[in-house]
Amino acid sequence: MKVSIISPVYKAEKILPALVQRLDAVIKSQQWDAEIILVDDRSPDGSWEVLQSLAAQYPAVRAFRLSKNFGQHYAITAGISVATGSVMVIMDCDLQDRPENIPLMLEKYHEGYDVVCTLKAQKKYGFYRKITSDLFFFVVNNLSDVKLEKNLGTMTLISRKVAGAFTGIRDYHRHSSMIIAWLGFRRGFVQVTQDERFEGKSSYTLRRLFRHAVNGVISQSDKLLRLSIGFGLVSFLASLLGVAYIIIKSFFVQFEMGWPSIVVLILFTTGIILLMLGIAGLYIGKTFEQVKNRPLFIIAEQTEEA
Repeated sequence: MKVSIISPVYKAEKILPALVQRLDAVIKSQQWDAEIILVDDRSPDGSWEVLQSLAAQYPAVRAFRLSKNFGQHYAITAGISVATGSVMVIMDCDLQDRPENIPLMLEKYHEGYDVVCTLKAQKKYGFYRKITSDLFFFVVNNLSDVKLEKNLGTMTLISRKVAGAFTGIRDYHRHSSMIIAWLGFRRGFVQVTQDERFEGKSSYTLRRLFRHAVNGVISQSDKLLRLSIGFGLVSFLASLLGVAYIIIKSFFVQFEMGWPSIVVLILFTTGIILLMLGIAGLYIGKTFEQVKNRPLFIIAEQTEEA
Protein backbone atom coordinates (compact mmCIF):
# COMPACT_ATOMS: atom_id res chain seq x y z
CA MET A 1 0.00 0.00 0.00
CA LYS A 2 1.33 3.38 -1.04
CA VAL A 3 0.72 6.47 1.09
CA SER A 4 0.48 9.94 -0.46
CA ILE A 5 0.95 12.88 1.92
CA ILE A 6 -0.43 16.08 0.40
CA SER A 7 0.16 19.59 1.67
CA PRO A 8 -0.64 22.97 0.09
CA VAL A 9 2.21 25.46 0.47
CA TYR A 10 1.95 29.23 0.86
CA LYS A 11 4.52 31.55 2.45
CA ALA A 12 6.30 28.60 4.06
CA GLU A 13 9.94 28.81 2.97
CA LYS A 14 11.16 28.63 6.59
CA ILE A 15 8.80 25.79 7.54
CA LEU A 16 9.32 23.40 4.62
CA PRO A 17 12.70 21.88 5.63
CA ALA A 18 11.37 20.92 9.08
CA LEU A 19 8.11 19.62 7.57
CA VAL A 20 9.84 17.36 5.06
CA GLN A 21 12.41 16.19 7.61
CA ARG A 22 9.69 15.08 10.04
CA LEU A 23 7.59 13.47 7.31
CA ASP A 24 10.61 11.59 5.97
CA ALA A 25 11.43 10.36 9.50
CA VAL A 26 7.88 9.00 9.92
CA ILE A 27 7.97 7.31 6.50
CA LYS A 28 11.28 5.61 7.25
CA SER A 29 10.24 4.52 10.75
CA GLN A 30 7.09 2.90 9.34
CA GLN A 31 8.87 1.58 6.22
CA TRP A 32 6.09 2.87 3.98
CA ASP A 33 6.08 3.15 0.24
CA ALA A 34 5.21 6.85 0.29
CA GLU A 35 5.31 10.13 -1.59
CA ILE A 36 5.23 13.67 -0.23
CA ILE A 37 3.28 15.96 -2.57
CA LEU A 38 3.83 19.65 -1.91
CA VAL A 39 1.80 22.09 -4.00
CA ASP A 40 3.08 25.66 -4.06
CA ASP A 41 0.07 27.96 -4.37
CA ARG A 42 2.27 30.56 -6.06
CA SER A 43 3.84 31.81 -2.84
CA PRO A 44 5.32 35.32 -3.07
CA ASP A 45 8.36 34.22 -1.01
CA GLY A 46 11.08 31.67 -1.81
CA SER A 47 8.96 28.57 -1.15
CA TRP A 48 9.33 27.21 -4.68
CA GLU A 49 13.12 27.40 -4.61
CA VAL A 50 13.12 25.59 -1.24
CA LEU A 51 10.78 22.93 -2.68
CA GLN A 52 13.12 22.36 -5.64
CA SER A 53 16.03 21.89 -3.25
CA LEU A 54 14.06 19.48 -1.04
CA ALA A 55 12.90 17.46 -4.06
CA ALA A 56 16.55 17.00 -5.06
CA GLN A 57 17.47 15.95 -1.51
CA TYR A 58 14.52 13.67 -0.68
CA PRO A 59 13.41 11.09 -3.30
CA ALA A 60 9.88 10.93 -1.83
CA VAL A 61 9.21 14.64 -2.43
CA ARG A 62 7.20 15.65 -5.50
CA ALA A 63 6.78 19.42 -5.80
CA PHE A 64 4.29 21.26 -8.01
CA ARG A 65 3.82 24.97 -8.57
CA LEU A 66 0.51 26.49 -9.64
CA SER A 67 0.43 29.22 -12.30
CA LYS A 68 -1.15 31.70 -9.88
CA ASN A 69 -2.56 31.87 -6.37
CA PHE A 70 -5.73 29.79 -6.73
CA GLY A 71 -6.30 29.21 -3.00
CA GLN A 72 -5.66 26.49 -0.42
CA HIS A 73 -8.45 24.13 -1.44
CA TYR A 74 -7.58 24.31 -5.12
CA ALA A 75 -3.99 23.42 -4.22
CA ILE A 76 -5.35 20.45 -2.25
CA THR A 77 -7.41 19.42 -5.29
CA ALA A 78 -4.29 19.63 -7.45
CA GLY A 79 -2.39 17.45 -4.98
CA ILE A 80 -5.11 14.80 -4.91
CA SER A 81 -5.27 14.82 -8.71
CA VAL A 82 -1.57 13.96 -9.11
CA ALA A 83 -1.29 11.57 -6.13
CA THR A 84 -0.67 7.90 -6.87
CA GLY A 85 -1.16 6.42 -3.39
CA SER A 86 -3.78 3.94 -2.23
CA VAL A 87 -4.49 6.28 0.67
CA MET A 88 -3.92 10.02 0.87
CA VAL A 89 -3.30 12.20 3.90
CA ILE A 90 -4.13 15.90 3.55
CA MET A 91 -2.42 18.24 6.01
CA ASP A 92 -1.41 21.89 6.37
CA CYS A 93 2.25 22.77 6.00
CA ASP A 94 2.49 24.91 9.16
CA LEU A 95 3.27 21.90 11.41
CA GLN A 96 0.31 22.50 13.69
CA ASP A 97 -0.67 19.06 12.43
CA ARG A 98 1.88 16.54 13.71
CA PRO A 99 3.28 14.21 11.03
CA GLU A 100 3.74 11.66 13.83
CA ASN A 101 -0.07 11.29 13.99
CA ILE A 102 -0.28 9.76 10.51
CA PRO A 103 0.31 6.17 11.77
CA LEU A 104 -2.70 6.57 14.10
CA MET A 105 -4.81 7.56 11.12
CA LEU A 106 -3.58 4.54 9.15
CA GLU A 107 -4.55 2.27 12.05
CA LYS A 108 -8.08 3.72 11.98
CA TYR A 109 -8.20 3.31 8.20
CA HIS A 110 -7.37 -0.39 8.55
CA GLU A 111 -10.45 -0.77 10.77
CA GLY A 112 -12.52 -0.28 7.60
CA TYR A 113 -13.00 3.48 7.32
CA ASP A 114 -12.79 5.27 3.96
CA VAL A 115 -12.29 8.68 5.59
CA VAL A 116 -10.34 9.33 8.80
CA CYS A 117 -10.68 12.83 10.26
CA THR A 118 -8.78 14.40 13.12
CA LEU A 119 -10.55 16.03 16.05
CA LYS A 120 -8.48 18.64 17.86
CA ALA A 121 -8.31 17.83 21.56
CA GLN A 122 -6.50 21.06 22.29
CA LYS A 123 -6.76 24.16 20.16
CA LYS A 124 -3.64 26.31 19.91
CA TYR A 125 -5.56 29.40 18.83
CA GLY A 126 -5.36 32.94 20.13
CA PHE A 127 -8.56 34.70 21.13
CA TYR A 128 -9.09 36.37 17.74
CA ARG A 129 -8.38 33.17 15.78
CA LYS A 130 -10.75 31.23 18.04
CA ILE A 131 -13.55 33.74 17.41
CA THR A 132 -13.07 33.60 13.64
CA SER A 133 -12.94 29.79 13.69
CA ASP A 134 -16.12 29.56 15.78
CA LEU A 135 -17.85 32.01 13.40
CA PHE A 136 -16.84 29.89 10.41
CA PHE A 137 -18.29 26.69 11.87
CA PHE A 138 -21.44 28.53 13.00
CA VAL A 139 -22.12 29.84 9.49
CA VAL A 140 -21.36 26.49 7.81
CA ASN A 141 -23.35 24.32 10.21
CA ASN A 142 -26.40 26.59 10.37
CA LEU A 143 -26.67 27.68 6.75
CA SER A 144 -25.69 24.55 4.82
CA ASP A 145 -26.81 20.93 4.58
CA VAL A 146 -23.27 19.74 5.42
CA LYS A 147 -22.35 19.49 9.09
CA LEU A 148 -18.75 19.80 10.26
CA GLU A 149 -17.60 18.90 13.76
CA LYS A 150 -16.65 22.10 15.59
CA ASN A 151 -13.21 20.75 16.56
CA LEU A 152 -12.58 19.17 13.13
CA GLY A 153 -8.95 19.36 12.04
CA THR A 154 -7.61 19.92 8.55
CA MET A 155 -5.54 16.73 8.65
CA THR A 156 -7.63 14.08 6.89
CA LEU A 157 -7.00 10.65 5.41
CA ILE A 158 -9.01 9.47 2.40
CA SER A 159 -8.96 6.24 0.44
CA ARG A 160 -8.34 6.05 -3.30
CA LYS A 161 -12.08 5.47 -3.75
CA VAL A 162 -12.92 8.72 -1.96
CA ALA A 163 -10.19 10.57 -3.86
CA GLY A 164 -11.76 9.48 -7.16
CA ALA A 165 -15.14 10.77 -6.03
CA PHE A 166 -13.53 14.01 -4.78
CA THR A 167 -11.85 14.80 -8.09
CA GLY A 168 -15.16 14.11 -9.82
CA ILE A 169 -16.67 17.09 -8.00
CA ARG A 170 -15.97 20.06 -10.27
CA ASP A 171 -17.47 22.80 -8.10
CA TYR A 172 -15.66 26.05 -8.85
CA HIS A 173 -16.15 27.33 -5.30
CA ARG A 174 -14.87 24.57 -3.06
CA HIS A 175 -13.96 23.69 0.48
CA SER A 176 -12.23 20.31 0.73
CA SER A 177 -13.61 19.35 4.17
CA MET A 178 -17.17 20.20 3.12
CA ILE A 179 -16.86 18.22 -0.11
CA ILE A 180 -15.44 15.19 1.71
CA ALA A 181 -18.26 15.41 4.29
CA TRP A 182 -20.84 15.67 1.48
CA LEU A 183 -19.43 12.59 -0.28
CA GLY A 184 -20.39 10.39 2.66
CA PHE A 185 -18.57 7.05 2.95
CA ARG A 186 -17.65 5.53 6.30
CA ARG A 187 -15.98 8.17 8.51
CA GLY A 188 -13.73 7.50 11.47
CA PHE A 189 -12.15 9.97 13.88
CA VAL A 190 -8.93 10.15 15.87
CA GLN A 191 -8.26 12.62 18.67
CA VAL A 192 -5.09 14.66 18.25
CA THR A 193 -3.35 17.59 19.93
CA GLN A 194 -2.31 20.53 17.80
CA ASP A 195 1.06 22.21 18.16
CA GLU A 196 1.73 25.92 17.88
CA ARG A 197 2.28 27.19 14.36
CA PHE A 198 5.95 26.57 13.48
CA GLU A 199 6.53 30.08 12.10
CA GLY A 200 4.53 33.13 11.00
CA LYS A 201 0.78 33.54 11.29
CA SER A 202 -2.30 32.38 9.43
CA SER A 203 -3.28 34.34 6.32
CA TYR A 204 -6.98 33.79 7.09
CA THR A 205 -8.52 37.03 8.32
CA LEU A 206 -12.07 37.33 9.66
CA ARG A 207 -13.19 38.66 6.29
CA ARG A 208 -11.56 35.83 4.36
CA LEU A 209 -12.94 33.17 6.68
CA PHE A 210 -16.45 34.61 6.48
CA ARG A 211 -16.27 34.85 2.68
CA HIS A 212 -14.90 31.30 2.55
CA ALA A 213 -17.78 30.07 4.72
CA VAL A 214 -20.39 31.83 2.55
CA ASN A 215 -18.83 30.38 -0.62
CA GLY A 216 -18.94 26.92 0.94
CA VAL A 217 -22.56 27.36 2.01
CA ILE A 218 -23.71 28.59 -1.40
CA SER A 219 -21.84 25.88 -3.30
CA GLN A 220 -23.21 23.09 -1.09
CA SER A 221 -26.77 24.14 -0.30
CA ASP A 222 -29.78 26.22 -1.34
CA LYS A 223 -30.64 26.84 2.31
CA LEU A 224 -30.09 30.60 1.99
CA LEU A 225 -32.68 30.74 -0.78
CA ARG A 226 -35.12 28.81 1.37
CA LEU A 227 -34.41 31.14 4.27
CA SER A 228 -35.12 34.11 2.01
CA ILE A 229 -38.63 32.71 1.44
CA GLY A 230 -39.05 32.62 5.21
CA PHE A 231 -37.92 36.25 5.49
CA GLY A 232 -40.44 37.18 2.81
CA LEU A 233 -43.27 35.44 4.68
CA VAL A 234 -42.30 37.12 7.95
CA SER A 235 -42.27 40.48 6.17
CA PHE A 236 -45.71 39.81 4.68
CA LEU A 237 -47.17 38.80 8.05
CA ALA A 238 -45.62 41.84 9.74
CA SER A 239 -47.23 44.04 7.10
CA LEU A 240 -50.64 42.42 7.74
CA LEU A 241 -50.26 43.01 11.46
CA GLY A 242 -49.36 46.61 10.79
CA VAL A 243 -52.45 47.10 8.63
CA ALA A 244 -54.65 45.50 11.29
CA TYR A 245 -53.13 47.73 13.96
CA ILE A 246 -53.78 50.88 11.91
CA ILE A 247 -57.40 49.86 11.20
CA ILE A 248 -58.14 49.10 14.86
CA LYS A 249 -56.56 52.36 16.01
CA SER A 250 -58.56 54.28 13.38
CA PHE A 251 -61.89 52.88 14.60
CA PHE A 252 -61.42 52.91 18.37
CA VAL A 253 -58.75 55.51 19.11
CA GLN A 254 -58.05 58.88 17.62
CA PHE A 255 -55.26 58.04 15.26
CA GLU A 256 -53.68 60.45 12.87
CA MET A 257 -52.26 58.82 9.76
CA GLY A 258 -49.09 60.42 8.50
CA TRP A 259 -45.75 60.09 6.83
CA PRO A 260 -43.91 58.25 9.67
CA SER A 261 -45.90 55.04 9.18
CA ILE A 262 -45.44 55.28 5.42
CA VAL A 263 -41.70 55.83 5.69
CA VAL A 264 -41.28 52.94 8.14
CA LEU A 265 -43.29 50.62 5.87
CA ILE A 266 -41.27 51.61 2.80
CA LEU A 267 -37.96 51.14 4.58
CA PHE A 268 -39.03 47.77 5.96
CA THR A 269 -40.29 46.34 2.67
CA THR A 270 -37.40 47.81 0.66
CA GLY A 271 -34.87 46.31 3.05
CA ILE A 272 -36.44 42.86 2.77
CA ILE A 273 -36.57 43.11 -1.05
CA LEU A 274 -32.92 44.15 -1.26
CA LEU A 275 -31.92 41.32 1.10
CA MET A 276 -33.71 38.75 -1.05
CA LEU A 277 -32.24 40.17 -4.25
CA GLY A 278 -28.78 40.06 -2.69
CA ILE A 279 -29.13 36.38 -1.76
CA ALA A 280 -30.46 35.53 -5.23
CA GLY A 281 -27.62 37.55 -6.73
CA LEU A 282 -25.04 35.50 -4.83
CA TYR A 283 -26.39 32.28 -6.31
CA ILE A 284 -26.57 33.79 -9.80
CA GLY A 285 -22.98 34.99 -9.46
CA LYS A 286 -21.76 31.55 -8.38
CA THR A 287 -23.69 29.95 -11.24
CA PHE A 288 -22.01 32.39 -13.64
CA GLU A 289 -18.58 31.34 -12.36
CA GLN A 290 -19.45 27.64 -12.56
CA VAL A 291 -20.80 27.64 -16.12
CA LYS A 292 -17.54 29.18 -17.39
CA ASN A 293 -16.12 25.68 -16.83
CA ARG A 294 -12.62 27.01 -16.26
CA PRO A 295 -9.95 24.63 -14.88
CA LEU A 296 -9.86 24.50 -11.09
CA PHE A 297 -6.07 24.84 -11.12
CA ILE A 298 -3.16 25.06 -13.57
CA ILE A 299 0.20 23.49 -12.79
CA ALA A 300 2.96 25.71 -14.19
CA GLU A 301 6.03 23.83 -12.95
CA GLN A 302 6.97 20.57 -11.29
CA THR A 303 10.12 18.85 -10.12
CA GLU A 304 9.65 15.76 -12.26
CA GLU A 305 8.39 14.80 -15.67
CA ALA A 306 4.63 14.12 -15.85
